[in-house]
This record gives sequence, C-alpha cells and structure tokens, in this order.
Amino acid sequence: MDLYEKIKELAASRKISIRQLEEKLNIANGTIRRWSKSNPSTGAISKVADYFHVSVDYLLGREELTSIKEPVDLADLVDDSKVDWDEWVSFDGKPLTDEVKTAMKLILGKRLED
Repeated sequence: MDLYEKIKELAASRKISIRQLEEKLNIANGTIRRWSKSNPSTGAISKVADYFHVSVDYLLGREELTSIKEPVDLADLVDDSKVDWDEWVSFDGKPLTDEVKTAMKLILGKRLED
C-alpha cells in the first residue's frame, strides 16, 4: 500500500475526506492525492502523521502499525465506564494499587471542577 492509500485509509477510519484533512492541516487542495506519484515535504507528512497519531515511518511503509495512539481526555479517566484503569493506566509498567487509583480519580475530578 502506498503513502496515499495509507492516508486515505486512515482518513476513512476517522470519517474525514482527504480534502477535509488538507483543509485542517493547511495543505493545498490536491496535494495529498499527488503523493501517490511524487514525494511529499517532510513538514507536510509530519503534519499528517501527527494528526493521525502514527509515525512518519508507518506512513512511508518502513514499519508496521502496532496501534494508533489516541489522545486521552482527562474527564474520561474519572469515569469508570469509559476507561479500564487496569488496562490503560500504569506506572513504570506496573498496575496501580486501588488506593492510588482512588487518589488519582479524586485529584483529577477536583481539577475538572475548578
């Protein structure tokens, strides 16, 4: 799969058109389409990689996609129905104790009220 096809697939997964992506990233209309036949600038491809939370190497086909790193909304962290703390939150690769989880939720909840 070439660069354009990867971007097209990522855009479809986010329910955004290539044109909308170009507008959001301030890339000239039709530029990404031309990447199937020409090389993009490093700045432009970095913008696309950052937008989709993937590496430039993934877009260029030099590595496999292990996962897309989505930003975490702190409000979701205090809502147990949205985030499984045991799966998503750790410290130095180790699970948090229940006491630490409770304290962190209280701290985050308080900050959100301010």
